Formats: sequence, C-alpha cells, structure tokens
Amino acid sequence: MDNQETEDKIKEELENKMIEDAFQHLLETYLASRHRKKVDIITKAYNFARQAHKGVRRLSGEPYILHPIAVAQIACEEMGLGSTSISSALLHDVVEDTDYTIEDIENIFGSKIAKIVDGLTKISGGIFGDKASAQAENFKKLLLTMSDDIRVILIKICDRLHNMRTLASQPANKQYKIAGETLYIYAPLANRLGLNKIKTELENLSFKFEHPEEYQSISNKLSLTKEQRDKLFEQFTDPIKETLDKMGIKYEIKARVKSPYSIWNKMQTKHITFDEIYDILAVRIIFTPKERANEINECFNVYVAISKIYKSHPDRLRDWLSHPKANGYQALHVTLMSKQGRWIEVQIRSDRMNEIAEQGFAAHWKYKAPGEYTEDEGELDDWLRTIKEILDDPQPDAMDFLDAIKLNLFASEIFVFTPKGEIKTMPAGCTALDFAFQIHTLLGSHCIGAKVNHKLVPLSHKLSSGDQVEILTSKSQHVQPSWINFATTAKAKAKIQAILRRQNREIQKQGEAIFKVWLSRNDMEMTTSLLDKLCEFHNFQKHESLLLALGNKSVILTDRDLDILHEKKKKSSNSGNWLKYVPFIGHEKKNDKQQTVEPFTVDASFNRKKPIFINDSNIDSLLFPNCCHPIPGDDILGYIDNHEQVEIHKRNCPVASKLKSSYGNRILDAKWDMHNARFFDASIEFKGIDRKRMLHDVVDVISDEMDVNIKKITVSGEEDIVTGNIEVRVHDRQEIRNIVNSLKKIKGLQEVQRII
Repeated sequence: MDNQETEDKIKEELENKMIEDAFQHLLETYLASRHRKKVDIITKAYNFARQAHKGVRRLSGEPYILHPIAVAQIACEEMGLGSTSISSALLHDVVEDTDYTIEDIENIFGSKIAKIVDGLTKISGGIFGDKASAQAENFKKLLLTMSDDIRVILIKICDRLHNMRTLASQPANKQYKIAGETLYIYAPLANRLGLNKIKTELENLSFKFEHPEEYQSISNKLSLTKEQRDKLFEQFTDPIKETLDKMGIKYEIKARVKSPYSIWNKMQTKHITFDEIYDILAVRIIFTPKERANEINECFNVYVAISKIYKSHPDRLRDWLSHPKANGYQALHVTLMSKQGRWIEVQIRSDRMNEIAEQGFAAHWKYKAPGEYTEDEGELDDWLRTIKEILDDPQPDAMDFLDAIKLNLFASEIFVFTPKGEIKTMPAGCTALDFAFQIHTLLGSHCIGAKVNHKLVPLSHKLSSGDQVEILTSKSQHVQPSWINFATTAKAKAKIQAILRRQNREIQKQGEAIFKVWLSRNDMEMTTSLLDKLCEFHNFQKHESLLLALGNKSVILTDRDLDILHEKKKKSSNSGNWLKYVPFIGHEKKNDKQQTVEPFTVDASFNRKKPIFINDSNIDSLLFPNCCHPIPGDDILGYIDNHEQVEIHKRNCPVASKLKSSYGNRILDAKWDMHNARFFDASIEFKGIDRKRMLHDVVDVISDEMDVNIKKITVSGEEDIVTGNIEVRVHDRQEIRNIVNSLKKIKGLQEVQRII
C-alpha cells in the first residue's frame, strides 16, 4: 500500500510539473509577442480552468487541463492572438464540462471573454449535434456567433487542430467522423481565413487517419525523392540569389513541398501516379521591403529580375498584389522554366504578406501601428455580410445548407465589372444569373439574359475574371424552376428557392384540395401512412412533393393508386428493392428464384465502437449503394441508415464525406474479411494511341495472362486516339492493381486507371 501511495504521489508530482511547464511555455510565447502584456488575466483564467477541470482526464489518460492549455498555445503561437483569445481558449470547455455558468465567467472575467466562451459552448461537440435537422441549426449558430466575434471561430479552429493532433486515442469510427468533418468544414474554413499552415495540417491529419496506407506510401516517396528535390532547388535558386544580392535586397528563399494530402488529391482527380506530378516543389522568395509603402513595386522588381534569368510561362502569372484574395492573401505567383526542363512555380511576397499568408487574418493586427497592439475584429466585414445573407433565407435541408455555405464561402474569387466600371467580387464558376441576384433580388427575378463584354449571352453563361456584365430584364419575366440548376451562389439559390417556395405553396394547396376530393369520392380520409404509401409508389421523398405534383397535374390519381392503398402491408419496406444495391456476384439461384436475405439491422445492443467485419456469411445482408462500388482492399466505412441498416462506402466517396460531416454518430469502422470466394464488378478505363491489334493485346493481357473474366468492353477511336472501358470481375483491389500495371506495359497505352 505504501509503495502504491508513493507511486501515486510521484505520478501526481510529475503531472503537476508537466502542467506547470506547459503553462509557462504559453506565457513565454505570449511575452515574446507584440501584444500588450496582460499576464494577470491569462494567469487568472489558467488557475480558474485548472481548478474547474481538476481530476478530469482525456481519453489518452492525460489531465484534461492540458487540452485547453494546448488550444491557447496554438491561438498564441500559430495564430498570433492576444490575451482575450488566450484566456477564452483556456476557459473554452469550462461551461460545457463543469458546474460553472456563463454568468460566473462574466462576473470574474468580464463580458467580452464571457461572450466568446458562450459562443464556443453553443457550438461544442463538433459543428454538428446528433440529429440531422439540428446540424444546419448548429452550423447556423456557429456562423451567427462568428458574426458577433470572429475570435469564436479562430479558437474553434485551434480546438479542432489540437483534437486532430491527438486523434489517435479515439476509436476508429470516431476518427472517420472527426476527420471527415474536418475535411468538409474546418480545413476550407481555415483556408478562407487565410490560415494556410493550419489548413494544410488539418488536411494532412484527416488524410492520415482516413487512408493510413496511402498517407504512409506518399510520405515514404517524398522522403526518397528529397535528395533529388534539394539538388534541383539548389541549382534553380543559385542564380536567383546572385541577382538579388546584387540588387541589395534583404531576402530568404524557401522550398515549398506539396503536402501529402494535396499530392493524393491530385493523383485522385487527375488519375496520375506520384511520379507524374511535376509541381511537388515550389520556391518562395520572401523579402523585407526597403519602404513598406512601396512593397508591391518591389515585388514586381524581383519578378522582372528573375524573369531575365529564366523564361516565364505567359499563362501562369497570378497577380494577387493589386487584388488580394478575400482572406487577405497577397503575393505574385510566376512559373519559370528551369535549366533542367521543369516548370517551377515561384511565389514572391514581402515578409508582411508572408505572415498574413501563414497566420491569416490574425497577422493583420501586427501591421496596424508600431509598438504594442490589441485585438481588433473588423477585418472580414464582406465575408460576414455574405453569411448574414445566407442566414436570412437558408436552405430548409441540412445538407443543402452546408453545400450552399461551402459553395459560396470557400470558392476562389473572380472580379467582374458593372456597365459603370464598378468592381464586384464573385465566386469562381458563377453565372450571369448569380451576378443579377448579387446586385438586386428584383433584377434577378426579372432578368431574361445578359450582355458580357457587349455580346448577348444566356443566363447560364459562366463569368470570368475581368468580364463586364450588363443584365437585361423584362417585367413579364418570372423566376423559373430550371434556374436552380445553373445558379451557383448561396444568395441566388436562396432567393430563387424562396420565390419558388412561395409559388409552390399555392400549387400545393391546390394539390391538397384535389387529393381530398379524390379521397372523399373513394370513402377515405387523409392520413400520414396513406400519404407514405403513395409517395413510395410515385417515388417522392416528401408528402409536399406529392401534393405539388398533384397540383401541377404531373401526377393524376387512378385506380392503380387505390390498389396500392388497399394492398396489405409488406413484410419489410425494403425487402423488394434493397438487393439491387449489391455490386457483386455470388448469389446461387434455387429453382430460378433469387434467394432473399434479410438485411442486417442495428439494434440497441450493437457496439458502434467496434469495427464491423465484412465476410462471406454477412456480405449479402449489407447495403452497397451505387455511388462508389467498394471492393475488398478499398478503405471503407459503414453508415447506419434511417432503417437501421448498414451501408458500406469507400472512405473517399463523395457521399461518404457528406455523411461523415453531417451524420457522424452513425459512422462505423468497417473492415474486409473476405477469402476470394466471390467476384466483384470493377471498371478500368484506358486511353492511348491507336494501332492494329491494340484491342487484341488488351484482351490477351486480361483474359489469358491474368486469367480474369471480362464482363463487358467498349472501345471507341477518334483521330488516332483510342478510348476504352472494360468491366471485369475480380476478387479484390490487388487484382485490379495487377491488371492496371500489366495494361500500362502495352505499347501505345498512355493512361490506365480504375474508375468507380
């Protein structure tokens, strides 16, 4: 017992020292900054939080107080925030996890810190709650709170970054939920706020937990190619250094290596291998201007000097100096041809621009005035105005709302001119219709077309940077349902849907009247189950959609509808059609009738923390939707749908990424445990230079060499280019890899990849 007590005492002393050291490190970082030295309030917040979280531990086993200290450290060191933010970060979990209230915080620390802590408490537990309908609401809360004080979202990002850094202690299903949510919301949010370093780390950590093998593989390849990159960097930058030295410029040149996540992303979207990515290395020139007021001209002077050494790419000059991005990013990007025959991107920026690019929004404060400075949150007015517009009339559906937010806030910008020459900032990919709604709702409602650079174009015409746009209107024009298909900004979509909803309400009322007449004629009354049956029969998700269809006469009720309503309730609402989801072969037929398997359902006793193993005996009872067709070997996850059945998705499937961020509590870890007993469908796409016997060689490799069964093959040739698609039946992902590698060896085939 004495030994145990001694051990406990030593452990407690070590933990106390660890906590004290972490706090001292935070204070030292803060004192080294240019903020006003308000150490008292930070120490007071630390002591209060430490007392409040006493005895509580995280999943990793460490004392809980280390988490708020780590979040405050990130806020101070990596975002450059001051005492208000640091104190709020130290207190961010106190109200949620202890008996203290916001009133207590306000009495002790004042209204500003209390307001931020309150904002952080409201949006705790990730952006989303347990129910889908609450998720858009929580996200709305997050943005509304942000409109009050931008520091709420900055500290929330610090909190998420620390959670991602310590994610290894969570079970796998939680890891997928948190990583998916991070990639869907937090990384783009950090990017929008100009927190480039944090955005990159969030993306890489999400990638590491979702696709550990691919992450490791790319990291290893980056290590192996480091020597060759260093040599290229040295050869490329030596002449630049010589020139800049002669010009008497104070500078530093850094190599910027593409992150594992962005390499993987490029490999996925462009269907290329690691070796085919040429922009892994970029060069950054950071200089200290001789005069702060003249830094833009000095950037161009550096550009002129280096373009005399290397030829620049005429189409790849990006000038973010005169028109900074909405997140404040400023730099000049130029792509130069190295002596080794490689295009290399060079980013030229001043030390101030570099700090804003790394720390984003928070770095603006450093350059307000000489001497010490305080926090000031008035920088992102335009962004907050956009948020308020979305919140005025948000999409009713949680998923649509999130997509509208992402679409509008995280897109890159273009600059468009009005007929009078005023500059308007719009998201890239926007249309003439978006521009009309951006100027005024009435203009958008009555527009019939537009003139872009004095040429007549339809409303769906996509705008480019520098376009001059004039909107043409007519009083007889009204909002059309088809407009929603080519409106891209949140404002335009929200306004169109609001107007259409108003119109639809009238038609819906007419549909309801028609329905009631039909029911009374057949001696029936309107009930929910009756509406459910008819919605299922006519393929509508919602009752409103059915009533709308009845109102606009696109559905007319007949005797068949009566038969459906009088039919007995089926054994299972899903038993008739759920098997169409299964993308593999292996069902034996008995007496020419498909053997039906009861779908696997999750009940209260099911342990969601443990992985679900997919094997030959349970695979038929799981759902495989048509979005991504996973096969053994793919990184997968499970999702519990509304019928408590389990769907299996690839982890990088677009549908799965939405599910992770919006229904995270229904995500399961899933693993393969198949033994090559059945075949799965997979598709391979190839492209190459056409020649005689090309198809023969392709079939030969797959059927004879690889002994794989071809289900279907389509080939087309145009101007000496052959394109083909082969559907094969394989046991697992490795077989597909082997086929792709063998096909790549065929003479003339340029591109071969597996497609979903």
